[in-house]
Amino acid sequence: MKTLIIIPSRLSATRLPGKPLLKINNISIISHVFNKAKETNIGEVIVAAEDQEIVNDVKKNGGKAILTSNKHKTGTDRIYEAYQQLKLDNIDFIMNIQGDEPAINIQDIINLNQMMINYKAEIGTLAAKIQNKSDLTNENIVKVITQNNLEDDPFSQAKKFLRRSEDALNIYHHIGIYCYSSEILKNFVKLAQSKNEIENRLEQLRALDNNIKINVALASEAPIGVDTEEDYLALKKIMEYKS
Repeated sequence: MKTLIIIPSRLSATRLPGKPLLKINNISIISHVFNKAKETNIGEVIVAAEDQEIVNDVKKNGGKAILTSNKHKTGTDRIYEAYQQLKLDNIDFIMNIQGDEPAINIQDIINLNQMMINYKAEIGTLAAKIQNKSDLTNENIVKVITQNNLEDDPFSQAKKFLRRSEDALNIYHHIGIYCYSSEILKNFVKLAQSKNEIENRLEQLRALDNNIKINVALASEAPIGVDTEEDYLALKKIMEYKS
Protein backbone atom coordinates (compact mmCIF):
# COMPACT_ATOMS: atom_id res chain seq x y z
CA MET A 1 0.00 0.00 0.00
CA LYS A 2 1.41 3.38 -1.02
CA THR A 3 0.81 6.59 0.92
CA LEU A 4 1.63 10.09 -0.28
CA ILE A 5 1.92 12.88 2.32
CA ILE A 6 0.90 16.38 1.22
CA ILE A 7 1.23 19.41 3.49
CA PRO A 8 -0.94 22.36 2.36
CA SER A 9 0.47 25.78 3.21
CA ARG A 10 -0.20 29.48 2.56
CA LEU A 11 1.08 32.78 3.89
CA SER A 12 -2.27 34.56 4.19
CA ALA A 13 -3.43 33.15 7.55
CA THR A 14 -5.83 35.68 9.07
CA ARG A 15 -4.64 35.53 12.66
CA LEU A 16 -0.91 35.16 12.06
CA PRO A 17 0.14 36.27 8.57
CA GLY A 18 3.39 34.77 7.27
CA LYS A 19 3.10 31.91 9.80
CA PRO A 20 4.71 29.10 7.72
CA LEU A 21 7.96 31.04 7.42
CA LEU A 22 8.32 31.97 11.10
CA LYS A 23 11.49 30.37 12.41
CA ILE A 24 12.22 28.00 15.30
CA ASN A 25 15.87 26.99 15.70
CA ASN A 26 16.56 28.92 12.47
CA ILE A 27 14.26 26.65 10.44
CA SER A 28 10.81 27.70 9.22
CA ILE A 29 7.71 26.11 10.74
CA ILE A 30 6.76 24.60 7.36
CA SER A 31 10.19 22.97 6.99
CA HIS A 32 9.94 21.55 10.52
CA VAL A 33 6.62 19.93 9.54
CA PHE A 34 8.14 18.60 6.30
CA ASN A 35 11.02 17.03 8.26
CA LYS A 36 8.63 15.42 10.76
CA ALA A 37 6.54 13.95 7.92
CA LYS A 38 9.71 12.68 6.21
CA GLU A 39 10.85 10.96 9.42
CA THR A 40 7.73 8.77 9.42
CA ASN A 41 9.09 6.92 6.36
CA ILE A 42 5.58 6.11 5.16
CA GLY A 43 5.88 7.66 1.71
CA GLU A 44 6.89 10.64 -0.37
CA VAL A 45 6.32 14.07 1.22
CA ILE A 46 5.38 17.23 -0.71
CA VAL A 47 4.43 20.73 0.44
CA ALA A 48 1.57 22.21 -1.64
CA ALA A 49 1.87 25.99 -1.32
CA GLU A 50 0.03 28.94 -2.80
CA ASP A 51 3.08 31.20 -2.36
CA GLN A 52 6.41 30.97 -4.18
CA GLU A 53 8.23 32.07 -0.97
CA ILE A 54 7.08 28.88 0.78
CA VAL A 55 8.18 26.71 -2.15
CA ASN A 56 11.60 28.40 -2.16
CA ASP A 57 12.01 28.00 1.60
CA VAL A 58 11.12 24.29 1.62
CA LYS A 59 13.47 23.58 -1.30
CA LYS A 60 16.27 25.60 0.31
CA ASN A 61 15.90 23.37 3.39
CA GLY A 62 16.15 20.20 1.29
CA GLY A 63 12.42 19.47 0.96
CA LYS A 64 10.03 19.09 -1.99
CA ALA A 65 7.33 21.63 -2.74
CA ILE A 66 5.04 22.63 -5.58
CA LEU A 67 3.07 25.78 -6.31
CA THR A 68 -0.73 25.49 -6.39
CA SER A 69 -3.56 27.90 -7.19
CA ASN A 70 -4.43 30.67 -4.72
CA LYS A 71 -8.15 30.25 -5.47
CA HIS A 72 -8.76 27.18 -3.29
CA LYS A 73 -11.50 27.39 -0.65
CA THR A 74 -10.03 24.59 1.47
CA GLY A 75 -6.80 22.75 2.19
CA THR A 76 -8.29 19.56 0.71
CA ASP A 77 -8.80 21.26 -2.65
CA ARG A 78 -5.15 22.29 -2.50
CA ILE A 79 -3.88 18.78 -1.76
CA TYR A 80 -6.02 17.36 -4.55
CA GLU A 81 -4.55 19.83 -7.05
CA ALA A 82 -1.04 18.86 -5.88
CA TYR A 83 -1.90 15.16 -6.22
CA GLN A 84 -3.08 15.77 -9.80
CA GLN A 85 0.03 17.81 -10.65
CA LEU A 86 2.31 15.04 -9.38
CA LYS A 87 0.75 12.42 -11.70
CA LEU A 88 1.86 9.57 -9.43
CA ASP A 89 0.61 6.04 -10.07
CA ASN A 90 -0.57 3.44 -7.58
CA ILE A 91 -1.18 5.81 -4.65
CA ASP A 92 -3.63 4.17 -2.24
CA PHE A 93 -3.78 6.86 0.45
CA ILE A 94 -3.16 10.60 0.62
CA MET A 95 -2.26 11.99 4.03
CA ASN A 96 -2.99 15.68 4.67
CA ILE A 97 -0.80 17.03 7.49
CA GLN A 98 -1.35 20.58 8.77
CA GLY A 99 1.55 22.92 8.01
CA ASP A 100 1.33 24.67 11.40
CA GLU A 101 1.94 21.77 13.79
CA PRO A 102 5.72 21.30 13.95
CA ALA A 103 5.35 19.41 17.25
CA ILE A 104 3.15 16.64 15.82
CA ASN A 105 4.07 13.18 17.09
CA ILE A 106 5.70 11.01 14.40
CA GLN A 107 4.37 7.78 15.92
CA ASP A 108 0.79 9.10 15.76
CA ILE A 109 1.15 9.69 12.00
CA ILE A 110 2.60 6.18 11.49
CA ASN A 111 -0.25 4.70 13.55
CA LEU A 112 -2.93 6.50 11.52
CA ASN A 113 -1.40 5.25 8.27
CA GLN A 114 -1.33 1.67 9.60
CA MET A 115 -4.97 1.91 10.72
CA MET A 116 -6.01 3.09 7.23
CA ILE A 117 -4.31 0.04 5.72
CA ASN A 118 -5.69 -2.43 8.29
CA TYR A 119 -9.27 -1.14 8.10
CA LYS A 120 -9.26 -0.17 4.37
CA ALA A 121 -10.94 3.03 5.60
CA GLU A 122 -12.37 5.91 3.53
CA ILE A 123 -11.05 8.76 5.69
CA GLY A 124 -9.05 8.56 8.91
CA THR A 125 -8.10 11.24 11.40
CA LEU A 126 -6.65 11.64 14.91
CA ALA A 127 -8.00 12.81 18.25
CA ALA A 128 -6.57 13.14 21.75
CA LYS A 129 -8.10 13.02 25.21
CA ILE A 130 -9.50 16.34 26.38
CA GLN A 131 -7.30 17.70 29.18
CA ASN A 132 -9.36 20.64 30.47
CA LYS A 133 -13.11 21.09 30.90
CA SER A 134 -12.69 24.60 29.43
CA ASP A 135 -11.63 23.03 26.09
CA LEU A 136 -15.24 21.93 25.58
CA THR A 137 -16.43 25.52 25.13
CA ASN A 138 -13.27 26.83 23.43
CA GLU A 139 -14.33 27.27 19.79
CA ASN A 140 -10.72 27.17 18.58
CA ILE A 141 -10.49 23.56 19.76
CA VAL A 142 -12.49 21.29 17.48
CA LYS A 143 -14.10 18.31 19.20
CA VAL A 144 -15.08 14.94 17.77
CA ILE A 145 -17.64 12.56 19.22
CA THR A 146 -16.97 8.92 18.33
CA GLN A 147 -19.34 5.97 18.33
CA ASN A 148 -17.19 4.03 20.78
CA ASN A 149 -14.50 4.78 23.34
CA LEU A 150 -11.18 4.94 21.46
CA GLU A 151 -9.44 2.83 24.07
CA ASP A 152 -11.89 -0.02 23.40
CA ASP A 153 -12.28 0.55 19.67
CA PRO A 154 -8.96 1.90 18.28
CA PHE A 155 -10.46 3.21 15.00
CA SER A 156 -14.03 4.09 15.90
CA GLN A 157 -16.25 6.07 13.54
CA ALA A 158 -16.83 9.78 14.05
CA LYS A 159 -20.44 10.68 14.77
CA LYS A 160 -20.06 14.44 14.95
CA PHE A 161 -17.49 17.28 14.83
CA LEU A 162 -18.25 20.48 16.71
CA ARG A 163 -16.67 23.65 18.07
CA ARG A 164 -18.68 23.96 21.32
CA SER A 165 -19.99 21.14 23.44
CA GLU A 166 -21.27 20.15 26.81
CA ASP A 167 -19.53 17.17 28.34
CA ALA A 168 -20.47 14.15 26.23
CA LEU A 169 -19.72 10.48 26.04
CA ASN A 170 -16.68 9.62 23.86
CA ILE A 171 -15.72 13.23 23.15
CA TYR A 172 -12.14 14.03 22.11
CA HIS A 173 -9.91 16.90 21.02
CA HIS A 174 -9.76 16.59 17.22
CA ILE A 175 -6.35 16.88 15.55
CA GLY A 176 -6.51 18.22 12.00
CA ILE A 177 -4.65 15.50 10.15
CA TYR A 178 -6.52 13.45 7.54
CA CYS A 179 -5.77 10.37 5.52
CA TYR A 180 -7.98 9.77 2.48
CA SER A 181 -8.21 6.78 0.21
CA SER A 182 -7.31 8.25 -3.21
CA GLU A 183 -10.75 7.33 -4.58
CA ILE A 184 -12.59 9.09 -1.73
CA LEU A 185 -10.43 12.22 -2.09
CA LYS A 186 -11.33 12.41 -5.78
CA ASN A 187 -15.05 12.14 -4.93
CA PHE A 188 -14.86 14.46 -1.91
CA VAL A 189 -13.50 17.50 -3.80
CA LYS A 190 -16.37 17.25 -6.32
CA LEU A 191 -18.98 17.62 -3.58
CA ALA A 192 -20.48 21.04 -2.93
CA GLN A 193 -19.69 22.61 0.45
CA SER A 194 -22.50 21.65 2.83
CA LYS A 195 -24.52 24.15 4.87
CA ASN A 196 -23.20 22.48 8.02
CA GLU A 197 -19.60 22.83 6.85
CA ILE A 198 -19.96 26.53 6.04
CA GLU A 199 -21.77 27.40 9.28
CA ASN A 200 -19.26 25.59 11.49
CA ARG A 201 -16.17 26.29 9.34
CA LEU A 202 -15.37 22.56 9.49
CA GLU A 203 -14.62 20.90 6.17
CA GLN A 204 -14.90 17.36 7.56
CA LEU A 205 -18.67 17.88 8.05
CA ARG A 206 -19.02 17.75 4.25
CA ALA A 207 -17.89 14.12 4.39
CA LEU A 208 -20.34 13.15 7.15
CA ASP A 209 -23.16 15.07 5.41
CA ASN A 210 -22.51 12.92 2.32
CA ASN A 211 -22.35 9.61 4.22
CA ILE A 212 -18.58 9.25 3.87
CA LYS A 213 -17.23 7.50 6.96
CA ILE A 214 -14.46 9.06 9.03
CA ASN A 215 -12.60 6.78 11.44
CA VAL A 216 -10.69 8.19 14.41
CA ALA A 217 -7.47 6.92 15.99
CA LEU A 218 -6.31 8.00 19.44
CA ALA A 219 -3.21 10.21 19.44
CA SER A 220 -0.73 10.35 22.32
CA GLU A 221 -1.56 14.05 22.85
CA ALA A 222 -2.81 17.10 20.99
CA PRO A 223 0.18 18.94 19.49
CA ILE A 224 0.46 22.68 20.04
CA GLY A 225 -0.77 24.28 16.84
CA VAL A 226 0.41 27.76 15.86
CA ASP A 227 -2.60 30.06 15.44
CA THR A 228 -1.47 33.18 17.27
CA GLU A 229 1.71 35.07 18.15
CA GLU A 230 1.43 33.63 21.69
CA ASP A 231 1.24 30.06 20.35
CA TYR A 232 4.31 30.66 18.23
CA LEU A 233 6.37 32.10 21.08
CA ALA A 234 5.31 29.32 23.46
CA LEU A 235 6.16 26.56 20.99
CA LYS A 236 9.42 28.25 19.98
CA LYS A 237 10.47 28.28 23.62
CA ILE A 238 9.63 24.57 24.10
CA MET A 239 11.28 23.38 20.89
CA GLU A 240 14.40 25.47 21.34
CA TYR A 241 14.73 24.30 24.94
CA LYS A 242 14.42 20.64 23.86
CA SER A 243 17.10 21.03 21.22
